[in-house]
Amino acid sequence: MYPSMTRVCTLAVVSVVTCVGAPAPDFSRAVAPFLSKHCQACHNNKAKAADLSLEFSGPQAALADVSLWDEVLLKLRNGQMPPAGLPRPGDAEVRSITQWIEQELDRRAASGARSDPGRVTVRRMNRAEYNNTIRDLFGIPLRPADDFPADDSGYGFDNIGDVLSLPPVLMENYLRAAEKVAAAVIPLGSPLKPTLERRLADNLEQSRRVDYDDPAGYPYPPGAFEVKHVFPVEAEYDLVLRIKDRRKDKTALVPVRFYFDGQEIGRYQIQDGEYEQGAFAVRRFVTAGEHTLYGAFPKEYVNRELWDEAQFGKALFKEERRIFVDQFEITGPYGYDPRKSAAWRRVFICQEQTAACAERIIESIARRAFRRPVAPNETAKLMSLVTLASQQGDSFETGIQLALRAILVSPNFLFRIERDHDSDVHRISGFELASRLSYFLWSSIPDDQLLNLAGQGRLSEPEALDAQVKRMLRDGRSEALVKNFAGQWLQLRNLEKSAPDPDLFRNFNEQLRQSLIAETERYFEYVMRENRSILEFVDSNYTFLNARLAKHYGIDGIQGPELRRVNLPSKERGGLLTQGSILTVSSYPTRTSPVLRGLWVLENFLGAPPPPPPAWVPPLDEAKIGLDQPLRKQLEQHRANATCAVCHNRMDAIGFGLENYDAVGAWRSHDGKFPVDAAGALPGGKSFQGPAELKNILSDDKDAFTRNLVSKMLTFALGRGLMRSDRSEVLRISKNVARNGYRFQSMITEIVNSTPFQMRRGEVMKRAEVAQK
Repeated sequence: MYPSMTRVCTLAVVSVVTCVGAPAPDFSRAVAPFLSKHCQACHNNKAKAADLSLEFSGPQAALADVSLWDEVLLKLRNGQMPPAGLPRPGDAEVRSITQWIEQELDRRAASGARSDPGRVTVRRMNRAEYNNTIRDLFGIPLRPADDFPADDSGYGFDNIGDVLSLPPVLMENYLRAAEKVAAAVIPLGSPLKPTLERRLADNLEQSRRVDYDDPAGYPYPPGAFEVKHVFPVEAEYDLVLRIKDRRKDKTALVPVRFYFDGQEIGRYQIQDGEYEQGAFAVRRFVTAGEHTLYGAFPKEYVNRELWDEAQFGKALFKEERRIFVDQFEITGPYGYDPRKSAAWRRVFICQEQTAACAERIIESIARRAFRRPVAPNETAKLMSLVTLASQQGDSFETGIQLALRAILVSPNFLFRIERDHDSDVHRISGFELASRLSYFLWSSIPDDQLLNLAGQGRLSEPEALDAQVKRMLRDGRSEALVKNFAGQWLQLRNLEKSAPDPDLFRNFNEQLRQSLIAETERYFEYVMRENRSILEFVDSNYTFLNARLAKHYGIDGIQGPELRRVNLPSKERGGLLTQGSILTVSSYPTRTSPVLRGLWVLENFLGAPPPPPPAWVPPLDEAKIGLDQPLRKQLEQHRANATCAVCHNRMDAIGFGLENYDAVGAWRSHDGKFPVDAAGALPGGKSFQGPAELKNILSDDKDAFTRNLVSKMLTFALGRGLMRSDRSEVLRISKNVARNGYRFQSMITEIVNSTPFQMRRGEVMKRAEVAQK
């Protein structure tokens, strides 16, 4: 996250108790001797190891850049410095200097000294932001950005302005997307003709499932079928549920139920063998967007038949389900009138085909699309397109559609632009604050409530801002924070591409993959919406399970396909580290990796990643793992070299604490033919046996976890990497979060109220820096 010292290998998790309220030790008598004895051999003005000097002419020089001291504090508290092999300072010495650093940082924060808030680069919307913005601007289910090139990432996230380039092919995509969106919002061609779409179930999967609580297949009961379908426009559609009936005896009455978005829309009886492939149809008005169709049999209806099936010339008898939902058919739209659609009403806020009405329409669209009031000259340019269309004999709607296309390719829409002032550091405008807030929590445009508060000059008021944060986190659009922040912080997106070896992990299938992702997303969302402690990300006594996940984890008593909050019976599970999603993305396809898992914890939980391994380090001999020797023995060669040991001593120890979980997160006691050894000892003297004790050690280091999560969240919120001047702000936010019980929403509120989020460095300061260089 930060330059220089953050690349130094971390060594231990050590909690240092500070004497709160005691007077700070004198710099000259306590701090300077410590630095001279333990630090300045490497961190002096000449050597500047890790680009850092701790050699000062006196207290004033030492305090000239207060922001570097929180990093020194982190290294000392974690036992990372001095490096292994050098004399270790005594506890009293460490307490003395850490007390001085903490009190100086508190004094600096209390003084109200203005830090450099940084500059956020003008940046384009990424793919997720573009899709969400189109959705919220017009209320249509298009996802045009799915066809855009993949976004680059920086500092762990894909919303970083410095890496969001604009290749020529993307500009072509923007032009095509503008045409597609404008045509969908204001359709001017021939009326849409009804089309038929079929969504088919997997008959093999449907046949083999006979037990209601069988967790190995689809995430819904035997015989049932569910699909999510995107309806392009709001209109009437024919919805058809079809049954496959291959029973030997078809005289029994069989009930089946048809659901739309969880609401029952049909209840039917399959009678007297009448249906080989029964069809049950409902015509229904449907709004545009994604909806769920579901067909199911009552739980009490059980269908098991022993079926004689020939295979390789031999009779094969197996138990199967012979009646199930086979497919859905969706036909439509019928009676579609674009002038009655929600998208049309959002655009045509007046009906008179006059220049005055056109100007109102354009100002309304542009204000929401540009996320600010529209200047008169901007309106005039857009109005010229309406006038041009009229002069060429085109309709009023054609002129508005042309102006809409121009809005959607405007830099004011595609880019988030913040205006500079002449002052060096200034508060961003209310509309810029509204955009920062909405793209942070919703990955989308500000809604009318945010824009109206910004226009009234009230959004930056603490009470109003706090109320908006709470409102926005309750809103369904805050799911974007789960998908886009948590999905990247926890590397859940990598699980979509993960491919565990099917011969070694036969229970891993697409349904399990989706359940693993859903567990972690529901867990994060629960902590967020219920405003629980962020420390529950490290450890808790609950998670979210369905029957499929519970069987994978070896937990009894969970039935059905729905995820629900479950109190855990033991400390083997709990927190993010023991969830299968995290354990799978931090493994190789064929085996676990203590190195990858230890690295994952250091990077994502403690914010202290080690440097990349030297090129000359030999790879592990995969053929010997689990056969000739256990993995722990193989990794000893990496620690045999002192250079490698500096990083691997801690990284491997943390990873070995998670070795009771295989490469897809299932519990195990053996790795191949060798018993799992999940013991570890950290260089600071902390030892543990198994994941429960490891989590206890990590839970003790509340400050390190909180600072790291705040740093990650602030990076995502700002869309830029953090600078040295941000460190004191991270420390201030983290302390306030701790004072408020580590509550999730407290962290969000503190970030939103922070100097980097609400302020901006201007061109004057930037030019001065350039001149000094």
